[in-house]
Amino acid sequence: MSYFRRKRSMIAAAISAFLVLGIAGCGYTTRSMIAGKYRTIYVTPFINKIDITSDVYTSNRYKIYRPLIESDVTRAVVNKYLFDGNLKPTDKDWADVVLKGELISFNPDPVRYTDNDNVAEYRINIVVNISLWDNRNNKLIWQENGFTGDSTYFTSGQFAQSEDSAVTNAINDLARRIVERTVEQW
Repeated sequence: MSYFRRKRSMIAAAISAFLVLGIAGCGYTTRSMIAGKYRTIYVTPFINKIDITSDVYTSNRYKIYRPLIESDVTRAVVNKYLFDGNLKPTDKDWADVVLKGELISFNPDPVRYTDNDNVAEYRINIVVNISLWDNRNNKLIWQENGFTGDSTYFTSGQFAQSEDSAVTNAINDLARRIVERTVEQW
């Protein structure tokens, strides 16, 4: 066999192998890992289990409590499922899966200070315990404790933001992470 013929067959074999591997792919998909088995979800109202009588913050004497934050978290999670579209929120009796959650912590922590010891930047952490249940078999699918959504905001300057809008951003971040955890199952 001549040198050119061997080289041509090696090139043809390499191209064939490349095409086979390209068509087969590596198995990555952007589809939901849960949507084939489950189609509907019920989000139970989050329960507020923040103990405002325990720890104190560094900058405050008392724990900070935001009224009805658990309702805001529940609403944001339901809205995020509606937006995502992989699991359709429905009534508990019709749901394939049920998401249960409890709010365990709301922490606005100072991140950066000004020269005269005023807080220039805060990080808001909203921490929940969540679990996903198969509603038909009443079986736990997964559970996550200490699941966190967060947001940072500046108190002054060009990028100043109100605490309320930062809390809304932290709630939306938490809702996004919960939905991703549910449908992607990484």
